Amino acid sequence: MRETDETVYSFQARLLDGREIFLEEFRGQVLLIVNTASQCGFTPQYAGLEQLYRHYKERGFAVLGFPCNQFGRQEPGAGAEIASFCERNYGVSFPLFAKIEVNGPDADPLYQFLKKAKPGILGSEKIKWNFTKFLIDRQGKVVRRFAPSAKPEGLAAVVDRLLGS
Repeated sequence: MRETDETVYSFQARLLDGREIFLEEFRGQVLLIVNTASQCGFTPQYAGLEQLYRHYKERGFAVLGFPCNQFGRQEPGAGAEIASFCERNYGVSFPLFAKIEVNGPDADPLYQFLKKAKPGILGSEKIKWNFTKFLIDRQGKVVRRFAPSAKPEGLAAVVDRLLGS
């Protein structure tokens, strides 16, 4: 496969419950891929992510959460703890995946792809903090990268545009 042909559908990931899935299952949907953490100043964004997911899921939108403990050790829990915390505190119903690394030599292949496809400020590929967001179009291409400070509710207009009518 040529590099330019690669999409998020080329990857697989393990859900919090341990099941391995191919992101091909999300083909044709608009996706928001987010590295998350349960003990971060941005953790309340789970509520906004869930609201965005519930509002647009019937139109073909999904949020995919990837817990990560690389930033200030703010995601120390195991899978069951993460799932319980997210459900109990934010009613999260969008898919949550097993904890991954997003930077460094052990960075998950999906995140290597995302960072290369949409580098951050000044071309830096490195993820700076929890809740960095990547918006994926219906063809599986990365179209935007949002800083951790970008609130999920502020993404509604661009999600709506990508979903079309």
